[in-house]
Order: sequence, then structure tokens, then C-alpha cells
Amino acid sequence: MAAIDDSQFNGRWDIAVSGDTPRTRAWWLEVSGAGTDALKGKFVGAPGGQLDDIPKLSIADGELRFVFDRHYRKESKGFQRGLYWARLDNGKLKGTFEIEGDPATYLEWNGSRAPILPEKDDGNWKRGDPLQLFNGRDLSGWQPITPGRPMGWTVRDGVLTNSQTAGDIVSDKKFWNFDLHVEFLVAERSNSGVGLRGRYEIQIFEDYGDPTGKHGNGALYGRIPPKVNASKPAGEWQTFDIRLVGRQLSVTLNGFKVIDKGTVEGLTAIAQDASEGDPGPIILQGDHGFVQFRKVTLYPLLPAPAAAPTPALKPH
Repeated sequence: MAAIDDSQFNGRWDIAVSGDTPRTRAWWLEVSGAGTDALKGKFVGAPGGQLDDIPKLSIADGELRFVFDRHYRKESKGFQRGLYWARLDNGKLKGTFEIEGDPATYLEWNGSRAPILPEKDDGNWKRGDPLQLFNGRDLSGWQPITPGRPMGWTVRDGVLTNSQTAGDIVSDKKFWNFDLHVEFLVAERSNSGVGLRGRYEIQIFEDYGDPTGKHGNGALYGRIPPKVNASKPAGEWQTFDIRLVGRQLSVTLNGFKVIDKGTVEGLTAIAQDASEGDPGPIILQGDHGFVQFRKVTLYPLLPAPAAAPTPALKPH
């Protein structure tokens, strides 16, 4: 087998996890400086899910290793050490995970290089016909993100409401570039989120009057904070207008543009599908507190037709 050049680990990796939970999950890894003394890494993965710098990262004998001390077990009071290992195999990462000293937690994962998405929000897009993803009557067009789990959502008077036992729900249809209009209401100190392409969460959080941050209302969760806090108080209806083209994201919250063509560098914690180059569904998060929705309207974005060339003038 040919020797692996450590620099081949560099880049951004979309990770599919096998056997994690009944719900399909995806992780994300960025490695830079491999093959030099400036080795660094960033990671998105359960538990937690925010974008974290990797505190302990090394490469030796063709194997990438990193460690997190985290609260992996809900029933445990202290932290456990999570061990992540990976090798390169035909240009992909083949990895494993387990909690130190607990072989029962062993998982396998596979990483593929994140694709370049060249499309830009450059004005050359037109809206298609609107799709009402929530019809105001029932949960048609939606399914639980965890197969076999009861949805735990109800519809009454045109409003979709979660219960204390609700999980996340995911649209049956998948989408690529789009404008998305969402109307929502969140309770005091509660939170939720809207997942785009099944991979990128726009955070819903009751943070009226708080400083902005990467976990604030209207943020791309853990990655891009809103420019301003445009939240309304708990119990008031609010609006998102979200535009996603390739990796360019714009978010307008309650009429204020809080993200303007920000770059989506990779997956967030809500991700259920690591294939960033494919269309994906819309996710409504229901397991983080009380939330209601009354509008979820999506407009597919289509390339605008090229202008007809101007006829050349014939000489007299």
C-alpha cells in the first residue's frame, strides 16, 4: 500500500455515521495544516453539535486521531473521553469512534470531501410557483425524522404545535435552491430551528433584548451570528425569509436582514444527510421546547432564462 502523505487529510469532510441512533445523523470535520507544525481541526458532531475547535489532534503512521472530553452520557454527571480515529482509503476517510473504556459505544463513520457548490446568489434566479409545505389542516407531507417515532405535533385553527414528547419532523419533498417564508411563535427561553436541505439549521430562539451570537435567533446555528437582534418578545408571531443558493445564505428576521449572502461552510448539528451536493428536505425542530408554526411556504429558485441576443444591424 502506498504511503499516505499527511497533507492529504487537509480539507473539509462530510461524515456519514453508521449505527449512531435510530435517527440518521451526519458530522463535519475540517483539517488544516496537516503535514506541518500548524495542524488544526474543527468538528461538528453529537453531543453538543456546535462548531468546536479540536483540542487534541494528531496524525501518526497514516492515522488521524482526535479527542474530546464531553458529557456523552446523559445519565452521567461527569465528562467522558471520546476517541475519534480515521485513515484515508481511496480518497475518503474511514473512521471509528468510541468512549474510552466502553467498547459498547463503538461506531464507524465515513468521510467524503465536501463538494464545491459554485452557484451564487447573483440576481440570475427567478421564483417558481409557491409550495405550501404546511397546509394548515394536517401533517400531510411531513414525517418524523426518527423512523417509527410518533410525531407529537398537532394542528388546530391553522397552527402547527409541538408537544413535550415531540421530535423533529422532515418534509417528504427535497429541494435545492429556494426562498423560504416561515411564520413561527416561540415560548419564553425556548428554542427550535428550521433545517435547510436537511443539513443547515437556522436557529429559532427566544432571545429578545439579548446580545447577538452564533446560537441566537436567526443565526446559522454555531456558524454565522445575526448582524442585529431583530427578535420579538416571547409569545409573539415572528417571520423568517430565508434564501439559499449554493452555499450563499441570506436570512431576514421580522423584516431585518440579519445574514446577507453569508457563506455556508458546512453542516450544522441538525444534519441528517451528509451529501451536501444533493437536494434535501426542510426540517422543523420540535424537541427543544414549545414552538408553533402557521406558514411554511417555499419558492423553488430556477435559473433565469438567458436574454436573447440583440440582432446585429445590417449595413445599408
